[in-house]
Formats: sequence, structure tokens, C-alpha cells
Amino acid sequence: MTENAPTISDDYTGEVSVGTGSQRRTLSHATIVKTSVGPMDNNAYLVICSRTGRSLLVDAANDAPTLRAVVDHVAPEVSLIVTTHQHFDHWQALEDVASATGAPSAAHPLDAEPLPVAPTRLLDDGDSVQVGDVTLNVIHLRGHTPGSIALALTDPESGVVHLFTGDSLFPGGVGKTDGEANFVSLLDDVESRIFGRYDDRTVVYPGHGKDTTLGSERPHLHEWRTRGW
Repeated sequence: MTENAPTISDDYTGEVSVGTGSQRRTLSHATIVKTSVGPMDNNAYLVICSRTGRSLLVDAANDAPTLRAVVDHVAPEVSLIVTTHQHFDHWQALEDVASATGAPSAAHPLDAEPLPVAPTRLLDDGDSVQVGDVTLNVIHLRGHTPGSIALALTDPESGVVHLFTGDSLFPGGVGKTDGEANFVSLLDDVESRIFGRYDDRTVVYPGHGKDTTLGSERPHLHEWRTRGW
């Protein structure tokens, strides 16, 4: 265990930054702990099964000591570390955290090669990940990188979906892409595989910045396509 316990607030707003501590949201069967790390304010998310205490870490992005402190404090039994995509700012702490926790890791096969730890499990569209009583469905979103994925968790009591989107969807638009073809690919996937599947209550947890909902973003889909980014 780490000597100094991290600051974790239960007043969840979805807006965190480096040095402000973590925030915790409680669902009917799980908790989500959001932490911002590193010079690019990357979000890392711990999803913890309420019954078993087992957890999944989404993006061991940076600042391994901070992530290890959060893990030690709230969920020392990490069952899996999922990397949403291959960009370096989302895996700087992966090797350290995986070694410290002994947790296996997972990523999409098209984004696996650059990672510092070879994924124990390869994830593709339609797969699911089980952590205790918590199931997260894998969604492949092509465009930001070839193998970007999102993870969808449905609260069984409320029916609300909690969606971890990496850098594929943010408040105000999709993630950055290299060229028009990749932009169209990403927006097409986001429209069909996210907005076409989930309702407006769905909460979006992006790889950087504050949370949003599909209801807040849906009216702007045509605007995003017209502007081209």
C-alpha cells in the first residue's frame, strides 16, 4: 500500500485536472473513479465491482505513482488494464502499473504493436470484458487510430450506459484524425455504433477533459460532419 492516501471526492462532476485529486461516481453495482494524470491531462478510469472489489483500469496513461496510489486505496485487485488506443500519452504508465499490480492488459490488435506491454488479450468489436459482476462491451471505432476502442457499461438498475470513449468522442466532437477519409470513418462509426445504439442518457467519459452525454452531443452531429472535424 502507498503511504499517503489519495484524495477522492464523492461529489462527482466529471471535471478533474492534474493535482485536484480523483472523483468517484457510484452506480448500482459498481463505482467509477476518474483521475487526471500527466502533462496532457489524460483521464484514467478505475471501474470497480461493488460486490467483489475487482477492478478494471481504462488507460494507464501517465504518472504511475498516482495511479498506483489510487489503485492501492480503492481497488487493489486489478483484473485487467485496457488501453483504448495506441497513442503514447495513453500508455506511459502501463508497464509500471501492470508490473506493480500483476494485472493482464488488453487492446485492439490493430493498436497493440506500439504498446510497451504486449496485450494478454486482444479485443475486437462485439467482445465483452467481465470484472466481477460488471460487464463492459467493446466497440471498435475506426479513424482516430486503426484500433481505437470504447467500452460500454450498463447500470442494471437504472439502465443508464456509461461509455469510455478514449480519444474517439469528446464534448463538442469526435477525436482528431489524419485526413478526410479517417474523419469520415470515425464519424460514421460514432454515429452508427454509439449514437445509433445508445440513448440520450448515456454518459460519455473521454480520454481528456470533462464528461458529457449523448443527449448533449446528438444535436450537433450534422454540424460536425459539415465542418469536417
